[in-house]
Amino acid sequence: MSPPDALRIGIVSVSDRASGGIYEDKGLPALQAWLSAALINPIQFEARLIPDERPLIASTLRELVDEQACNLVLTTGGTGPALRDVTPEATLDVADKEMPGFGEQMRQISLRFVPTAILSRQVAVIRGKALIINLPGQPKSIAETLAGLKDAEGEPVVDGIFAAVPYCIDLIGGPYMETREDIVRAFRPKSAQRPPRSPG
Repeated sequence: MSPPDALRIGIVSVSDRASGGIYEDKGLPALQAWLSAALINPIQFEARLIPDERPLIASTLRELVDEQACNLVLTTGGTGPALRDVTPEATLDVADKEMPGFGEQMRQISLRFVPTAILSRQVAVIRGKALIINLPGQPKSIAETLAGLKDAEGEPVVDGIFAAVPYCIDLIGGPYMETREDIVRAFRPKSAQRPPRSPG
C-alpha cells in the first residue's frame, strides 16, 4: 500500500493578549496535538500567532493558502460578539465559498455544555483548494468540536466536525486524509473510500 498523502496544515491563534506576550497561547499547541494524534498522514504545520486585526487575519489566511499551499487552515479565537472579535469577518473576506454546516454543527456541540454557545460566530469557507475553519478558543472546546461527543460505551452522541473534513478536502482537489478511528472516523461515501490501513 502506498504511503499516506502528505498534508500542509495552517494553524492560526488569534489573540491580542497571547500575541502580545501577556499570557501563554494554548490554542496552537492544542490544535497541533489533536491533529497529530487524529491523522495518519505526515503533516507539515504552518503556525501563526496574531492579534485580533481583521486585515492581518485575512492576509495571514491568504498567505497560508496562496503561498504556503496549505490544504486545511484552522483558526482559534476571536469568534465571539466582543468588538475585537473579527475572525469570522476576516475569514469571509478571503472566501470563495461559505460552508455554513460547520458552524451550525460546532454550535450544536457547544450547546450541550453552555447556553452561551449561541454567541459563537464560527464560520468555515473554501478558498481555492483549501478549507478554512474557525474553531473555539479553549483547548477542551477545540477537541470536543473536532472529535464530537461519545457516551460511556464510546458510541457517538454528537458527531464532531472533523468527520466531514477529509471528504470535503477530497471534493476540492486536496490530498486524501486518513484518520485514526479511535479518535475520529472520517465519513466518505463508499465510492470515495480507499482500502483502510492496518492499525499501527
